[in-house]
Amino acid sequence: MILSLVLSTIAFFVAAFYLRRYLDTQGVNKGFTRSVLVFLLATIVSIGTSSVIDFISTALEGEQSQVASTDPLQISNINQLMHSLSAVQGRQAQ
Repeated sequence: MILSLVLSTIAFFVAAFYLRRYLDTQGVNKGFTRSVLVFLLATIVSIGTSSVIDFISTALEGEQSQVASTDPLQISNINQLMHSLSAVQGRQAQ
């Protein structure tokens, strides 16, 4: 997660630098439209980088371990929730 954030941020700035440089060599005038174009294309590169990193890390770690750690409906959580609810209901009845 953090690796994805760091590398996608780096990819954004690298892509923006090379896009500006490319547009300079093509003779595109500097202005709002060019700035928006650079921003959007660099954002697309950044999102793509983040997606690829997430895909690779999921493939390496295994999807099963990631699903098990984030599953909110595990049996122990349900038992703990039921215990808490019964304790709250018991206090309200008194």
